[in-house]
Amino acid sequence: MEKPAASTEPQGPRPVLGRESVQVPDDQDFRSFRSECEAEVGWNLTYSKAGVSVWVQAVEMDRTLHKIKCQMECRDVPAETLYDVLHDIEYRKKWDSNVIETFDIARLTVNADVGYYSWRCPKPLKNRDVITLRSWLPMGADYIIMNYSVKHPKYPPRKDLVRAVSIQTGYLIQSTGPKSCVITYLAQVDPKGSLPKWVVNKSSQFLAPKAMKKMYKACLKYPEWKQKHLPHFKPWLHPEQSPLPSLALSELSVQHADSLENIDESAVAESREERMGGAGGEGSDDDTSLT
Repeated sequence: MEKPAASTEPQGPRPVLGRESVQVPDDQDFRSFRSECEAEVGWNLTYSKAGVSVWVQAVEMDRTLHKIKCQMECRDVPAETLYDVLHDIEYRKKWDSNVIETFDIARLTVNADVGYYSWRCPKPLKNRDVITLRSWLPMGADYIIMNYSVKHPKYPPRKDLVRAVSIQTGYLIQSTGPKSCVITYLAQVDPKGSLPKWVVNKSSQFLAPKAMKKMYKACLKYPEWKQKHLPHFKPWLHPEQSPLPSLALSELSVQHADSLENIDESAVAESREERMGGAGGEGSDDDTSLT
């Protein structure tokens, strides 16, 4: 008897946010994340220039929960270099001017950890932070890194920052040759606020492409930087190198958006500097949800 043909419909990622308990993503989660990165149906192209494309998928029930997908061709950057750059937290502090603070908290498994990241949002919006469970998986010549928000008892929301919620955020890195690759960034983030339309438009048409290009430049400089900064230290490739303390999954809980304060910024006007695309730009090199 012949097996039924496999469905050609893209399988969206299983909603880790729907789980009542924290779980490390499994192979099916990685496969479904990859299929959504590669899907074309249901996405609206909003930007395409110089090897960078951006799509937006609006969720009608709640416009703040729009998904964004940004893809960039990386010439002269091997897939493994880009994978290292996304993992290397010390290097990120050097090239990502959006970072306020970022650090790893604890190790869960050989390919999963918990970390903290806070970032600057375009003025005059409030800055955001997240606590995420991050997991990663090499898939032959390709790689996936993805995360979702969790609660950690020692890192509650701070008064000076808005705690955002990563519903599903991640990267698919696909090798296209010995020294080239394509990266797809996919994110669905609840920024905890009724964001003005200009923020959504800017993040999809300007900030995300700008952040991707900045990441690309960082990749070109990484090999030289890494040679001077613990060149053999790569715990994401060699788990035995990890200095992080172990943490039981039972210590974490799922971060639901409705349990956090909702900051209404819908009436915030774009500053003159932002409209001009000039002064104050250091704080707006990234997408407001690029975590």
